[in-house]
Parts: sequence; C-alpha cells; structure tokens
Amino acid sequence: MSRAELADFLRRRREALRPDQLPATAVHPPGRRARRTPGLRREEVATLAGVSTSYYERLEQARAPHPSPQVIAALGTALRLTDAEREHLARLAGQAPPAPETGPAPVPAFARELLDRLGPVPAYLTDERQDIVAWNNAAADLITDFGSLSAGERNAVRLSIRLNGTLCSAADGSQGEYARQTAAQLRAASARYPAERVLGELVNEFAAHSPDFAASWRNHEVRPIPTLRKHLHHPELGALELDCQTLLLPGTDLRMVIYTARPGSPSAAALARLAARDT
Repeated sequence: MSRAELADFLRRRREALRPDQLPATAVHPPGRRARRTPGLRREEVATLAGVSTSYYERLEQARAPHPSPQVIAALGTALRLTDAEREHLARLAGQAPPAPETGPAPVPAFARELLDRLGPVPAYLTDERQDIVAWNNAAADLITDFGSLSAGERNAVRLSIRLNGTLCSAADGSQGEYARQTAAQLRAASARYPAERVLGELVNEFAAHSPDFAASWRNHEVRPIPTLRKHLHHPELGALELDCQTLLLPGTDLRMVIYTARPGSPSAAALARLAARDT
C-alpha cells in the first residue's frame, strides 16, 4: 500500500468535485461555513462514504491503517470515480497485487501474426512501460525504422520527444491530449509495477518535456485510452491526418496501436502510396 500516493489521489479527487454536482442533502449548507478550499470538504466525503471524518482525514494525511475493500468501494462511490479510477484506487490501497517484476515478456506468436495480417495498416505493440516490442513494415515506413533504434530509444514516450511531437500532435487542436493519455497510462502502470525504475525515468523525462503531461500526472488522471485523431508529418508524404486507436490484447499486458485514415481522404491515398512502395 502506497499511503502517500493514496492520500494524494483522494485529495485531488475530492478537490475536483463541486458541491453542486451532488444532491443538496449530501453537502453542508453554504451558510454553515465559508468554503476556503476547492471541491468538497473532508467531512462531506466522509459522510457520503459512511466513514468517520477523523478516519478520512487520516487517509488524506497518509496516517490511516489499511482500508478495507468495503471502504475503498464506498470512497469510489462518494468521489464519483470512473471504473478505471476505482481500479487504480484499489491498487494504491494494496487490494490488487502488483504485477511481478519479471522483465519484458515475450511477444505471443498470435500478436506477431496479427501485425503481419494488417498488411498496409501501420501498427505496433507496446508494453505497459511504453516500449515498442513489435511492429509491421507499414509502421516502420510511417513513423521510423524501429529496427535501427537501440532498445532504450524504442519507446513510445522517448520517441515522441525525439521526433519533436510527431507522435503527439492531435489533429483536433487538443495538442496536449497525447501527453495526458500517456500520463494516465503510466499512472496505471506505476501502480502495477511500483518498483519499476524505468517508469520513474520516463515520467521525469516527459514531465520536463510537456507541461500537459506534468499537470495530468500531478492530478492522478486515470482513464480508458481514447481514439485520437493526429497530424503526422512524413518526410515523403507530407502532412497526414490519421486516427490512432489503441487496443488491449486479451490475456497480455500488450497494447496494439493502429493508424488508419478516413476512406477517400488524401491521407488514405498517401498511406496507399506508402504501402505500394513495399510491394
């Protein structure tokens, strides 16, 4: 159980809730005491969760004993956590065993076969440390020659920094979305691998590179991985607008990242030209 991380997560989620988001009976009347902090008061969260105020205060001060699964479930409801946030909270409270530190797992044969079957569709596999562990020819042509990189460089976080934003330029104008998504993924991975040194190094590197990542990391953002529409600049094809989808492979910790273009779009035609080059 990481008491400090648990305390920080609870405090930030409490401060993110507004009193007007909850039923009037769940919060103290505005005239009772002026609100000098954002979000709900500690006693309000304690009441909603059915625990004593003193116990909840000790949780936020990293002084409380190990909370029970029932308390964690009640806090998740009181703080209106998403499913992903509830799972993260349980891990911080020590109610989900951390993944074993066994080093990189081998890529299953079915995953490599799936990459090959995608043919002209660029795709690669990442593990929870964001290491790119397998890829198809289309991905190498679109992004970079992964095989020419060292093992440390073959990492989606480090590669996005090295390529000056090529992998994290969101086409919808939300330039920080990739950074926030990455922060959420690394948060979840850090809870599963609390002793993993590489994860800490990645967090420090990306936080120094991206204010959006740093802010998302501080706020303990944990959420499902969305589909992103990105702008990529290819040295031969020029500007491309692509949809980036991330799929979790069942039974593994691997994620498949797939780049597609809208049918009939200039970007789809560009990807077709790129695929024809390898035939």
